[in-house]
Amino acid sequence: REAAEYYRGHRVPERMEEALNALFPRCPEDLYGELANYLSKFSKAPVICRLVGRKVFDGVGQPTLEVEIYCTVKNYEKRICSTVMATHSQIPENALPETIEADGKERHVSVHTAVEWVNGSLSTILRDLEPTDQCQADKVLGEYFTNKVEEKKETEKQEEEGQEGEEKKEEEEEEKVAPALAARPSVAASQPKKGGKATTLCVVGKKVLVEVKPIPPAEPAEPVLCGSLAIGGTSLAIAKAGAIILHIPLYLHTALLKNNQESPEEMTLPLPMVTLLYCEKNSPTKLKLVKEVMLIPPVELSFKQGIERVLDIQKEMTRLLESPGKTGPTLKGISRLGCLTTGYDSLEQLLLQMQIACNNVGLELGTDMYVALNCAAHELMDYGKEKYEILTGTFKSPDEMVAMYVEMINTFPFIIALIDPLRKEDREQWSSICHALGSKCYLIAEDAATQISKLKTDQNINIAMCSGVVLKYINETKVSDLIEVTGILDGQRHITILGSPDGESSDESLVDLGILLLSLQAVGLGARFLKLGGLSRGERVAKYNRLLAIEEELAANGALR
Repeated sequence: REAAEYYRGHRVPERMEEALNALFPRCPEDLYGELANYLSKFSKAPVICRLVGRKVFDGVGQPTLEVEIYCTVKNYEKRICSTVMATHSQIPENALPETIEADGKERHVSVHTAVEWVNGSLSTILRDLEPTDQCQADKVLGEYFTNKVEEKKETEKQEEEGQEGEEKKEEEEEEKVAPALAARPSVAASQPKKGGKATTLCVVGKKVLVEVKPIPPAEPAEPVLCGSLAIGGTSLAIAKAGAIILHIPLYLHTALLKNNQESPEEMTLPLPMVTLLYCEKNSPTKLKLVKEVMLIPPVELSFKQGIERVLDIQKEMTRLLESPGKTGPTLKGISRLGCLTTGYDSLEQLLLQMQIACNNVGLELGTDMYVALNCAAHELMDYGKEKYEILTGTFKSPDEMVAMYVEMINTFPFIIALIDPLRKEDREQWSSICHALGSKCYLIAEDAATQISKLKTDQNINIAMCSGVVLKYINETKVSDLIEVTGILDGQRHITILGSPDGESSDESLVDLGILLLSLQAVGLGARFLKLGGLSRGERVAKYNRLLAIEEELAANGALR
């Protein structure tokens, strides 16, 4: 009697009868499999039962975080998926060895802290949450991160108060011995006052001192909370788990989240910015102005056709750089970005060789392929001279840099994008270059732009006049943040480029997030480009292969715009 009441209370006899009646006309070959499928519609939604965080290594051997999601599915614990976070360093290429060493130690501590967060607090507070509820998951993660930030501020405040107490004691002791030192002559009076530099000009035989306005000082790097990788890694892992449970691709799952569960009728693949050359700024060659040379295929090509065309150019460039007995640039290997590493003595030498490579395979720059340059200008500034070193021994002021770029684009119109042509601090010159070149090429802020977390709160990208910004999914960035920020940028009429961090992992989720941004273009929101690095190294090529698979899938479903 108890059994009958129990099963009737859960409508088991009624649903079994419905299942048997529905399946008999079909006589399925796997009857019990079909019964399981039919009844599974009435099972409870999977919920998170635990998270597992562990230290792993990214594509360049740096420590990073992996987050695994385990859910309770039909009364059993089941591993759903995992994600590996890419790492990003704010240390420039020409940093001092001790700075690089300190950054490495800080990275190890941050990853260790992130692992502790995932295995401890985050696993507890996210237990029993449905992974398909991304908004709630990200809300919980955001609150946890905010609390951690407040904890750090409180700790720093206590340390400062303790330090102030010690300084006060030292001052009191100094006051006791001050009368004995009062008779000594002051050294400070002979020191020159700090201020702008004075330049001597000759005017009708007379020397006149004119004060030159100093360049704005370098702004400090945005602080990164130790352990913040745990927030971004967990958010992305939950998004992947939600897509798997719903049996849909991650890009469609996140598009549904943005569009309130309305699936976009068409999706557009982003244009790839494929890095062809990496020019070492510390190499013996003279050119320092260019860090990355990227190729952008024409919009009329499919993604597959564009990548094949880039590969043809890459093979020819490799042949030219490896040609025996020649003088000039040589191939030094494959960089961590998955592209050819070399160096040049001038910009003209670089672009001429690219034109030769394209012509050798029957292509023309400006028609069959376009070029983007990453200048990484923040690495060029000589703060002693207050000028950018564009060639070894050749320096230009911020205003002179603007004039140089205008001449460059007029001379080489196939260059359609410049990334970080100036430091973020040179805002006057950013305004000047955007007025001069905004209609001719994209002027993109990468390191010059604000990070996603700060952009979300103050809605200020730092460089108001630029064409767009490169967004990177790093640290405490959550999937919901990425969706929200692209809306902010679209409202400001800025294009969005989803970029791959320096220390990339083999996780392909970044590509799906990029498709999400493009899929929203039809409703007024979207990224134009994906900046994934070169076509070498497994962690880079895996993302291009993912894009090829998505293109085929969308085309087969009639959803490829």
